[in-house]
Amino acid sequence: MSTIPKIVILGAGYGGILTAQRLQKELNYNEADVTLVNRHDYHYFTTHLHMPAAGTDSIDRTRVPISKLIDEFKIDLVKSSVREIRLSDRKVILDDGTLSFDYLVIALGGEPESFGIPGLAEHAFKIRSINSVRLIRQHIEYQFAMYKTDESRKDRLNIVVGGAGFSGIEFVAELADRVPRLCKEYDVDRKLVHIYNVEAAPTALPGFDPELVDYAMELLAKKGVDFRLGTPIKECTKEGVVLASGETLHAATVVWTGGIRGNRIVEAAGFETARGRVKVDEYLRAPGLENVFIIGDNSLMFNEEGRPYPPTAQIAMQQGVICAKNVVAAIRGGQPRQFVFNHKGTVASLGRGQAIAVVGDKKMKGWSAAQMKKLVDLRYLFIIGGIPLVLRKGRIF
Repeated sequence: MSTIPKIVILGAGYGGILTAQRLQKELNYNEADVTLVNRHDYHYFTTHLHMPAAGTDSIDRTRVPISKLIDEFKIDLVKSSVREIRLSDRKVILDDGTLSFDYLVIALGGEPESFGIPGLAEHAFKIRSINSVRLIRQHIEYQFAMYKTDESRKDRLNIVVGGAGFSGIEFVAELADRVPRLCKEYDVDRKLVHIYNVEAAPTALPGFDPELVDYAMELLAKKGVDFRLGTPIKECTKEGVVLASGETLHAATVVWTGGIRGNRIVEAAGFETARGRVKVDEYLRAPGLENVFIIGDNSLMFNEEGRPYPPTAQIAMQQGVICAKNVVAAIRGGQPRQFVFNHKGTVASLGRGQAIAVVGDKKMKGWSAAQMKKLVDLRYLFIIGGIPLVLRKGRIF
């Protein structure tokens, strides 16, 4: 190991950015060299991408420059994509160079899980990045514009959203809010527009309180969302989707939100993985490696009932804090801290002024839940950027 240990953090999502911020706070001057690698020079709020995708919010309000979040005298930001992780050599191969490490934090984020559905990769949009949501928004607006030049293709106005988990429900809720404005802007009859939400599971928002799920579905149905539950997508084509029931939904826009898997770069590194996720120990370390930490969508941890925790922003943030403490402990020869997830509640947005939430034993819906959603968002902005970031970005939520 070098005189000054080298720490490399891969990814500046929720887990990676919290790890970087806590390391710069806890490490002494010249105690370690910290490098943060990210594909972009900005951090974006993954849990808000459904809004610019639908066109109900601007893209710039869902991202912030990383330079505003870290001290560049303490952390080197490298804007590049990770191509390969070589554990035995303690190296990370980037698009434009190589980094060596003594301690590695893998927080690369997940990838859409297609479950082997034919045509999904080729014909469906995904809500996964700033660029992907920009495409979705522009594509939907283009279809409305094109319809006015060729009104024989009514499927231009149909939108299929695959998956009725958090991302799917929050996206169709924003779409339902946006469509009336699009119809007015493009002189389109609202009755011609169809928003379909298709889910293989028998219910929307699996794992959520049934009473709140019913509330959400009734609200969205009134806004014009047509649900197809308990019905897997069998195939995705240029014309739309074919359902397992035999029904074909013709649509010029298909957006897939049906699941997240781990990162294929992590799989290729030689870890034992389950859908691209690595089962880490109680200190967030990779099996048999005391210098490699894996957090966020790339990690797999189980609750007391033996079920895996879902990959959420909430768990990634908490992992980032503990991960930083454990990297510092490893450098100083101290005792690592065990990760214990503190579930602070669950909130799902249902469009403007509407949401559902469970906080402790308390169930919330409607306006009060929407205010809880705002508080959750403001809290995150405060954690990563203090009052200045709250004042700059908080007004949108």
